[in-house]
Amino acid sequence: MTNGMSLASSSKFRTQAVPPLENEIFYCNKMMELSHSLLLNEEAISQLQDEKKPVFVYEWLRFLNRVLPVAQKSDIKGCQQKLVQQLNNQIACCQNPASRKLLARCLAVLFSVGDTYSLFQTINFCNDLIKNKDDSPSFLPARLNAVCCLGAMYEKLGRMVGRSYEETAQLLIKSLKNSESQGRMEIMNTFRKMTLGLGTAAGSIIRKDIYKAARLLLTDRSLSVRCAAANCLTELTKQGQFSFNQELDNLVSSCLKALDGSNYEVRRTIATLLGTILAYGHYPKLFGKLGPGSRINSPDSQTSSGATSVKPLTLEDCWTVLASGFLKGAMGFYRNGSAPVSTIQAEVRVGMAMAYIQFLNILGPSWLERNSLVVLIHLLDLAASSSRSGSSNLPVFDCMHIRTCVCYIIRRTFGTILKEQAQIAVCKELGHLVAEQMNAVDLSMDSSMTRSLAYEHAASQQIIVVALLEMSRLVGLVGGSATPLFVEASGVLEAVFSVLNHPCLPSRMASAWCLSRAAIVIPSLLTALVDRCIARIEHQKTSYDAISGYSLCIATLLSAIHKSQLGVPQDKHKKIFALAEDFIKTASQTSRLTLIKTQSGWLLISALMSLGAQAIRHHLPKIQLLWKNAFPRSAKEADNEKQRGDAFTWQYFVLYCKELLTDDVLKRIYISLETTLITLGYISPKYA
Repeated sequence: MTNGMSLASSSKFRTQAVPPLENEIFYCNKMMELSHSLLLNEEAISQLQDEKKPVFVYEWLRFLNRVLPVAQKSDIKGCQQKLVQQLNNQIACCQNPASRKLLARCLAVLFSVGDTYSLFQTINFCNDLIKNKDDSPSFLPARLNAVCCLGAMYEKLGRMVGRSYEETAQLLIKSLKNSESQGRMEIMNTFRKMTLGLGTAAGSIIRKDIYKAARLLLTDRSLSVRCAAANCLTELTKQGQFSFNQELDNLVSSCLKALDGSNYEVRRTIATLLGTILAYGHYPKLFGKLGPGSRINSPDSQTSSGATSVKPLTLEDCWTVLASGFLKGAMGFYRNGSAPVSTIQAEVRVGMAMAYIQFLNILGPSWLERNSLVVLIHLLDLAASSSRSGSSNLPVFDCMHIRTCVCYIIRRTFGTILKEQAQIAVCKELGHLVAEQMNAVDLSMDSSMTRSLAYEHAASQQIIVVALLEMSRLVGLVGGSATPLFVEASGVLEAVFSVLNHPCLPSRMASAWCLSRAAIVIPSLLTALVDRCIARIEHQKTSYDAISGYSLCIATLLSAIHKSQLGVPQDKHKKIFALAEDFIKTASQTSRLTLIKTQSGWLLISALMSLGAQAIRHHLPKIQLLWKNAFPRSAKEADNEKQRGDAFTWQYFVLYCKELLTDDVLKRIYISLETTLITLGYISPKYA
């Protein structure tokens, strides 16, 4: 369709007999065809209704956006002047954001493909729109269009714009004071594109002014402005030298304030900014772009004598910055401060966790593989910091949140960017760290004897729980390749198994979980671990922690049978049931072990029931007798029974062994139920 086509020739299409239901579709298709030309069909748009003109312009811009990148200079030479004029006219009148982005892109591509003789005229036209003092809402779209087009042209054309960027940058900085949130966001986006396009050609004074403006907007009330400012600062860091010693504390403090009340997008952009700054400061070779007239040394290089150099950040400096923000937030942050861990908003802690991930991802898998032990020690120490002296008044939720964030950091770095062999090596390092913690634990002190023991080992508990949980995830990722870790003498099996004796229950549970995950990917471990746990219980019948830990391990191993390719022999079921029965019958003999023996006994029976009727059929008479003797006869006994856990086995029996509910069994159950109706309150209504 040629540009000179008039609607007179197309009016016959509108007057032809067209079915009423298809008339509107036919008309829209015809308008779309008329918009597909290099020059805007002004005759066609003049005959449209006002509400349809923006759609026509949008279609024309879409067509230009597809055609201009593949066009040759000779294709647009004859109409470029007219096309630039039409695009400039749209800058002053275009109203919607979608057309604004297309308009800016088309202008930038047009000057990169065609001649640039009218480039500075267009830049001056946009600058004049920004200078305009009209603050009415009707003029706002024109100013936004001008800002957006300037950003696209500076990004696409780079140094071709000459020194016009100086005037533009000063105009934009001045207009920030009176701009609304959308205008501030577009200005920050333009600064980012200007920095990206010009690179080191932008003067240091301009970069410094942009930095000051962007840092102030990090704490803007509009979240979209915070994102744009963070993206601008990230690009500034990549393109130019950053004054780490003077500005790092101030910038990190602003970032922490920006995380207050943030959403996901703000946290992501702030984390990218922090990760980029620290990674660039620690290892500038990553970006390969240094500021003019200076040199920054990487950790692996030496500065030649006489060269102007800026000392890079050490890894310890990076850890200090990240850990201070993660644990103390904006109020307690200072790089050299020693304030204790404090309660901060969850958004701040999550944002700093994402900054850890960005920092390690930017440094790359090779760096992470070489420094995996250093990173693990720091992250585990981070998890333990909430339980050390000075932080004992920290709410339980904050301690759990810190541990969850640390687990997330390890999972999103070691679990995603490392190869399989490196992940296996990380598992081995985690095992060694667990062994070191267990060597510092006094296993001769039984956790049932003293209440202060949990506080003494709280930090050790956090480290062990995080290490074992993440080891179990890594083992699940590498699958059968993790077999040497649990078979060879230099593996991690002994370290993980020793945690079953830890004085703190969460550590014992984490160890049991880790061993069950290992048994799923290495089926041959299942029976061996069950035998080993039974033998240890027989050997340590008087140890509170041993009974608890090994019983938990057996129960989790039995629950893992459904996901494993192998099961356990039937005689193991008999041994486990005999062990559980012995626990329940002898629970009252030692008051110190009454609770744990009762809980462990019913836990093992419940685990056996999860295997189905075949595993429990031969033991049903003994289970019924245990139920009868253990069933409460008063409200006080019922409350005690709820704590012991044998009511839980009724639910498991009905859930997993329905085929054993014969008339005789039901009769025996009813006899027990008749002793007290209060027991029904402890059986789930789903199965009651």
